[in-house]
Amino acid sequence: MRRLTRFSREATRCFFHVAPVALVFSSIVVFLVYAPATTLHLRQLNSDADPLQDPSPPPVNGSLSSTVLAAPPPSSPAEVEGIPVRAAVDPRAGGGRVKKSSVFLDGDLFLEDYQEMNRSLKIFVYPHRRNESFAHALLPGYFFKTLVRSHFITDDPSEADFFFLPFSITALRNDPKVSVGGIPDFVQRYVSEIRRRYPFWDSSGGADHFYVACHSTGRSAMSKTPEVTVNAIQVVCSASYFLPGYVAHKDVSMPQIWPRKGAPPEVRSTQRSKLAFFAGAMNSRVRQQLLVSWVNDSEIFVNRGRLPTPYSEALLSSKFCLHAKGFEVNTARIGDAVFYGCVPVVLADQYELPFSDILDWRRFAVVVATHFQWHLPARDYDVFHMVMYELWRRRGAVSLPLPATAADA
Repeated sequence: MRRLTRFSREATRCFFHVAPVALVFSSIVVFLVYAPATTLHLRQLNSDADPLQDPSPPPVNGSLSSTVLAAPPPSSPAEVEGIPVRAAVDPRAGGGRVKKSSVFLDGDLFLEDYQEMNRSLKIFVYPHRRNESFAHALLPGYFFKTLVRSHFITDDPSEADFFFLPFSITALRNDPKVSVGGIPDFVQRYVSEIRRRYPFWDSSGGADHFYVACHSTGRSAMSKTPEVTVNAIQVVCSASYFLPGYVAHKDVSMPQIWPRKGAPPEVRSTQRSKLAFFAGAMNSRVRQQLLVSWVNDSEIFVNRGRLPTPYSEALLSSKFCLHAKGFEVNTARIGDAVFYGCVPVVLADQYELPFSDILDWRRFAVVVATHFQWHLPARDYDVFHMVMYELWRRRGAVSLPLPATAADA
């Protein structure tokens, strides 16, 4: 395989060449380049702002204006080199709407269905004590906090479209009373308890129930509750067809993007000295080949182990960031790249990108849409509302009953 040693000025004007890796690994079927987040930063209210100020649903306009370039993707970042990416964003767009012809698979259908979802969707959260190991860890906790302060919540289970299981896999993992090994038993007891106390699980077989699991431990958390894996909806941060328990079209892939304070750094493409960057454990053939091919390259920086400089500096100095599958695709790293304006390049087999049944990822060019932002309170079309819409699309799911077990007798 030819070793890529230099890139001419013309080469840097082309989207990133992946031939060296593609020739060796034909199994890489997903090659995605999507835009940096210096185009749209994650706006967040001050930490002392009250997210309960207005629990009513925000108004939804009848049309979607533009926060994303509607033109076809440019052939390279060089086409926008030297231009602060915010200049490409329509300043009149209020941060919550995108042009429906730009990134949606079907913009008209999405808008109509989204409006109905925003008016009608109701979610019942199973009651829990504040001192339980529920909903207070990282992204699942942020999702939970946003959900319970939203207008989707109902105290009347008879009008609920979905039922939320408010346990946090990450919190359980870090709870000394539970720990990793005890999570399957905890989930089994929890599901048995809500089935004993409430009729809602058995009425649907769990098909209208969902939970959030962003930690990799979530893959084994349901090992003693197959009815949860088969029927309930998982909202996960790493959605691979090869992961045990993940069911495409039933489960939901959520982008692992953290809320951040302040604007992202403004570093122009011409100020980034590296063409591409990768750092991480060499725990897959793809990653190992990256190291073999480019360990001594002057323009592509591939590092194993601890970086000699802060991770943020490496992202800020690179035009492209390689995200090669290890044990799984780390979507938190993708979120970091988006924030620091390093164009992510995802190299992974059978990886379901967030909202892939709604958004046309091929149209993502220079600007990342607002669907990849968190807000408190939640705003239309942000990450939280897009997850709500994914659930809304699954409200007609039909479950198949599992064979009776001795525990059911």
